[in-house]
Amino acid sequence: MNPVHLRHNCFSAIALSLLLLLAEHAMEQTSPAPPPDTAETHLGKGYDALKQDRYEVAAQEFRAALSIDPSLILRAQFPLAVALFEQHKSAEARREFEAVRRQTGDHPNILYYLGRLDIEARDFASAIRNLSQAMAKPPFPDTAYYLGFSYAKQGDLPNAEKWLKEAEQSNPRDSRIPYQLGFVYRKEGREEEAKKSLALSEDLHRQDDAEAQLRSQCGESLDKGLRDEAYAVCEKLYHGDDAERLTALGMIYGQHGDLNAALKPFIRAAELSPQSPQVQYNLALTYFQLNRFEDARAPLAQALKRWPDLFPLNALYGAVLVKLEKTDQAYEVLRHAHQLNPDDASTAELLYATTIKIAEKSKSERDYSAALSSYEEAANLRPQDPAPHRAMAEIYTQMGKPEEAAAERQKADASAH
Repeated sequence: MNPVHLRHNCFSAIALSLLLLLAEHAMEQTSPAPPPDTAETHLGKGYDALKQDRYEVAAQEFRAALSIDPSLILRAQFPLAVALFEQHKSAEARREFEAVRRQTGDHPNILYYLGRLDIEARDFASAIRNLSQAMAKPPFPDTAYYLGFSYAKQGDLPNAEKWLKEAEQSNPRDSRIPYQLGFVYRKEGREEEAKKSLALSEDLHRQDDAEAQLRSQCGESLDKGLRDEAYAVCEKLYHGDDAERLTALGMIYGQHGDLNAALKPFIRAAELSPQSPQVQYNLALTYFQLNRFEDARAPLAQALKRWPDLFPLNALYGAVLVKLEKTDQAYEVLRHAHQLNPDDASTAELLYATTIKIAEKSKSERDYSAALSSYEEAANLRPQDPAPHRAMAEIYTQMGKPEEAAAERQKADASAH
């Protein structure tokens, strides 16, 4: 059985926004096994829904988490605000962002979204205040773009030009930037520069279209097994200074089964973006699929220090630790992954196998109390399996507790049928 049904993944920018905010704050993890309806479970489902751009579902899950634990300001209320923002529920989103701001202060991620909401409300003076503060530590490459756009709408052309040019430095492939700059130049009477900037915007659009065609050709050639022909096309997509495009290339290779080819762009992307959960996950997954488990361990361990509640990272890390025979560590990680997503069958199965292994070790060491606890947990994970109950019956017999042993044998017989 493949221990983890994970695939190369593209975390949304929205999920990344949440994760960058959480990275600023230490969070204690719960250790007791939870009942089925817990804040952890709703958080996991909410993050997964964000990743899939299912914002209405995400909002429902984060509200459910907050109803159980209202103290989850950063872990639930902030992503709730983001989900509402993406649904264009501006008034509700602003209310949640402002509530988080009162609790956490002027974090750049919050200021970015408030600035975006200001732009939607055409309150460009407020947008400038919020986005200017966000630029102290820009959460997204387009922060400077929106600041320049706001200055342009206010008629402050020198500042509009300044920030749009800065945006161009950080995100040179964004066709919106030269488009806006072109209109700034035109208003300043710099017609030749305006024409060049607008032409550049059109050229970037054409480049995007051409690159999309290359990606399609790359995938088709890989599917046909024409490796030399595929590499000739695919390597045109290799841009050694652009983590986003490198990740996209690695994902094409990974999705078409060429894992060794995927490593090169993923490794370079990880060098460029060490704080990206998407990049670290995809690199680790590729190593895992190549049976290079120790190599897979390092990026996941670092990523989970920053993003402890992201289910795919936990699930993959647990599988890696199992392969490395780090049973106790694997158990803790898989248990948290199961808390975040109880519906994932492969994680539950891997957690079951790990729990049984821990129970057997405790039993062999005659630590019967620990063994019984682990077998009981395993029985809860797989109620139809008689094996944990039979093991508990054997332990109770050895402890001289015939009534308890008989009860477990009865449970085993019932499970078997």
